[in-house]
Amino acid sequence: MSEESKSLNFIEHIIEEDLTNGMSKDDLRFRFPPEPNGYLHIGHTKAIGISFGLGERYNAPVNLRFDDTNPAKEEQEYVDAIKEDISWLGYTWSKELYSSDYFQQLYDWAVYLIKEGKAYVDSQSSQAMAEQKGTPTQPGVDGPYRNRSIAENLELFQKMKNGECEEGSHVLRARIDMKHTNMLMRDPLMYRVLKKHHHRTGNDWCIYPMYDWTHGESDYLERISHSLCSLEFKPHRELYDWFLDQVVASDTIRPKQREFARLNLSYTIMSKRKLLKLVEDNIVSGWDDPRMPTISGLRRRGYTPNAIRKFVETVGVAKRDNVIDVALLEFCIREDLNKTAPRVMAVLDPVKLVITNYPEGKEEWLEAENNQEDDSAGFRKVPFSRELYIERDDFKEQASSNYFRLTLGKEVRLKNAYIIKGERVVKDAAGNITEIHCTYTEDTSKKVKGTLHWVSIKHAIKAEVREYDRLFMDESPDAHPEKDFMEFLNPESLKIITAYVEPSLKDAKIGERYQFQRLGYFNVDKDSSAEKLMFNKTVGLRDSWAKESQSVGSGEKQSEKQSKAQNNQPQRKAIDIIQQLGKKYTNLPEEKQLKTKAEIQEHAKNVSYDDLHPWFNTAAKKVGTRIATMITLRVLLEQGLDKNEDINTFVASGLEDTNEALVTESKNISRL
Repeated sequence: MSEESKSLNFIEHIIEEDLTNGMSKDDLRFRFPPEPNGYLHIGHTKAIGISFGLGERYNAPVNLRFDDTNPAKEEQEYVDAIKEDISWLGYTWSKELYSSDYFQQLYDWAVYLIKEGKAYVDSQSSQAMAEQKGTPTQPGVDGPYRNRSIAENLELFQKMKNGECEEGSHVLRARIDMKHTNMLMRDPLMYRVLKKHHHRTGNDWCIYPMYDWTHGESDYLERISHSLCSLEFKPHRELYDWFLDQVVASDTIRPKQREFARLNLSYTIMSKRKLLKLVEDNIVSGWDDPRMPTISGLRRRGYTPNAIRKFVETVGVAKRDNVIDVALLEFCIREDLNKTAPRVMAVLDPVKLVITNYPEGKEEWLEAENNQEDDSAGFRKVPFSRELYIERDDFKEQASSNYFRLTLGKEVRLKNAYIIKGERVVKDAAGNITEIHCTYTEDTSKKVKGTLHWVSIKHAIKAEVREYDRLFMDESPDAHPEKDFMEFLNPESLKIITAYVEPSLKDAKIGERYQFQRLGYFNVDKDSSAEKLMFNKTVGLRDSWAKESQSVGSGEKQSEKQSKAQNNQPQRKAIDIIQQLGKKYTNLPEEKQLKTKAEIQEHAKNVSYDDLHPWFNTAAKKVGTRIATMITLRVLLEQGLDKNEDINTFVASGLEDTNEALVTESKNISRL
């Protein structure tokens, strides 16, 4: 088997086999068929990526067909939003089509099936039909209207169409087999009476076709070669084929339905019905609330099309349903924004810093690099003065040896500026620190371990920052039959804080993305204005949930850990765990590499520079360990560790290596 063949997913293998067996490439045609009853969410991106990705791979047309057969739930707003989302993701459809385009043809075919004795009008109640349909282990029984005459069926169906029948009084059913082992084949519904205004056809129709009847016939009319859908439709394939058997001509392309595993994401709801409830109950501000898993919500939060497409590509195409860790999605946006987002300074939890030996009234405009990952990004000027804001967490009166930030009696570097030394603090009556007093030196060649970000109080711009957390606290909020998914809502999913940002952001435009240095990635919200800047936190620099999820195990595991701690049994050090993860790193597939990298980054928070330094001399052949070392080093540098000669030498050796992953990690550090 060739390398190219090995890299194909199972759907591509099916297509390649069809081409080998005589299908012309010119006959390939795909479609994405959303129902316009809500906004697209992250789960839909997989189906979008598969269909449009195949279109790109085979240079084949991909139709966007709206499955608009239920006017009670469908709206033009959803049609417009779906089109916007797909375009934003970077995909272009061949034709914009609607199931409603085929209402007349579907009706004509239904009349044909009645004349052939393969469809009939049933006048039972829905409850009676359900009872006579049987169960998965018991066959169904024929209903009292199954043997109506063709003439009576045609007359009743015409009355249904003309609006002469009330909703629920009649349905049209296919006449297949009430004892069939597949319950979907037990005389499925084809039409129901529904007197609702349709967003495209208005009040032209009083009957609307069911999904199973509409879907395959629409594929056939559009000459779709491969009808791709998620696994829950696999039992429907037999019915899909039966309906096609009734209308397909021998000399035309017959669609082939094939199923793939849907995309499920941890801590996330994928049901449009449940997402609508969040909107209607005002739990969120709308479909595009940045906490929502909708594409519009992710876009507003600051996600990029590249990150989402990379995520879908990494997840891949599978035959079995599984749950993907949301940390992988967050990892993909971090990696993308790391390359593209300009670096700026902002302070979210400010404490005042006074440089006592810096002249009062003096100010300087210092040069700062815009993005170390992009040589063309250039530089900007940032103002510096005697009084600054720094993060409250960046100072401790007393600190351990692996604390790289400011403390009394020790020196740290201010990013793009000078080295300062903590001297004393000023506290209020409650003992809270209100000011930190320090001194500075213009000798910036000194070797210090920590680097802090800051903003000049005199020049800072006040901004509203919206910090988002996961909307649900349970990994599978809708997987508890005995509980309502709303019980797992996270009450702390949104925090609105007042922050201070550097003046270069004064003219920031809606949608623009930035890295607030050492804090994370943020973008300008659509509610922002010249009078009031508003930023959404897209994602932190590292996964803040990893450590928490590891510590919250089952009661038994937690008890075991506590027991070990009480017995003073040795616990594995973070550095040892990182080393173990590094050993297997290069042997992992890409998805698992990304997860392992996120795990290394989390453990790196508990590693000191002294722990890591001996690894700089790791043998060249142990490339996985060197990659893990480089990933850990980057975390320490982002926490405030200052570069030194040993670090620069180690990074330089990584840049010269032949392993692409190691070179990439080395570049990430060299540009910090």
